[in-house]
Amino acid sequence: MANNKADIPVYVFTGIIESGKTSFIRDTLKDPGFHTNEKTVIVCCEEGIEEYDSEELNKKNVFIEYVNEQEDLTKDFWKKIDNDYKPVRVMVEYNGVWTMDGLDEDNMPENWNIVQVISTVDFTTYNSYWKNMRAFIKEQLLLSDMIILNRCTDQTKRNEFRRNVKLFNKKAQIGYEAAPGYENALAEEELPFDLDQEVVTIEDDDYGIFFMDAMDNSKKYDGKTVKFNALVYHPPKYPNTMFVPGRFTMTCCAEDIQFLGMMCKSDSPVEYPDRTWITVTAKIRREFLKEYRGKGPVLHLISAELGTKPDDDLVYF
Repeated sequence: MANNKADIPVYVFTGIIESGKTSFIRDTLKDPGFHTNEKTVIVCCEEGIEEYDSEELNKKNVFIEYVNEQEDLTKDFWKKIDNDYKPVRVMVEYNGVWTMDGLDEDNMPENWNIVQVISTVDFTTYNSYWKNMRAFIKEQLLLSDMIILNRCTDQTKRNEFRRNVKLFNKKAQIGYEAAPGYENALAEEELPFDLDQEVVTIEDDDYGIFFMDAMDNSKKYDGKTVKFNALVYHPPKYPNTMFVPGRFTMTCCAEDIQFLGMMCKSDSPVEYPDRTWITVTAKIRREFLKEYRGKGPVLHLISAELGTKPDDDLVYF
């Protein structure tokens, strides 16, 4: 028998405690473009300094269920929420110290779908967590579709945060909120190369900034011709007219080394073997690529010639 139930969107909010999840959810519910008194259930998995006003929320057809233990998020729990409230949407304020595998979509009713994972990060504490609990932070942000870095007071550290996140979650959109009195902290980062040039030359030391900015803002690179030094990589199962020029990057130690590159299409086979240094000149087109889960920068090769290995072949952030 066909399932005629309407699809129920589930919005998941993650982040370390006191990172602003509750405030963000409350502000979201005040947005008339998001909520117009449809029945909404908030599943709150932690209680921080900020609290919900249940009576006020109930007047707006918003109801709260509290969960104390990760093990309580069972099929029976989600089924009870569905039966008791028959919600139009569900918002989950996930506990900042629980592992993400505790939120299993397979345990939810068949017509419930996690449509967006939103994470909040406190600018004032992020640096400490990144240095001391990096694996934990990565797990919190790995599945995020949107990440909000709030209480920003410094532009340089804001840019550093974006680069760190993009190393392990390229699809995430990143937004910023300034701390009161620090609106200038949200100024645009000045690029070390001129995008108005006919051929934009990327110096070896600037490859990381170029890569991150192109991944973040692919629309402004659409149609630009770029020239840079890179290593050759041929992904398995790809035709010999496609390859990935890129660089290895390290954020703090050898365990963090990763290869950052963009897919490049050529009209003829690319004969350079893997790990050959070449100088690439290519035009960037914004195209759909399954690895991006959407549109992103794709290189179209104009020329490739043997390049020179930089004095330091790693890119640092």
